Amino acid sequence: MSGRKGMRHYKVEIKQEAVRLVEEDHLTYTDVAARLEIRKAERIEAWVRMYRREGELSFHKTIGRPRTAESEERELERLRMENVLLKKFHTELREVRLVQRNIGRSTTTRKNTQ
Repeated sequence: MSGRKGMRHYKVEIKQEAVRLVEEDHLTYTDVAARLEIRKAERIEAWVRMYRREGELSFHKTIGRPRTAESEERELERLRMENVLLKKFHTELREVRLVQRNIGRSTTTRKNTQ
C-alpha cells in the first residue's frame, strides 16, 4: 500500500454496498460504517457524494497521478545514457582503487629500477 500512512483502500463492491445502504435503505453514514466495518463515516459520505455527482463510474476511476507511458525510443535513449554514465563511473572507481592499492600507473620505469 502506498500513499499516506494508515490509508486503507476499499474494494469497489464495499463502496457500492455502502452507497446502496444510504440511498435505498436510508441508513445514516454512521450506521453504514458500523455495519461494513469502515473506520470513518466521512469516507462513506464522500463515496455517496461522488456517486451522486458522477454515477457508477466514480468507483472505477484511478486515483492519483497517472502513469506516464515512456516511448520505446525515449527508454532506449535513457538506457544508453545510463550505460555511458555507469561505464564512466566504473572506470573512475577502478582508477581510485588501483591508486589506493599502489597498483596503478607507476612513475618508475624498468631503467630506473636497475
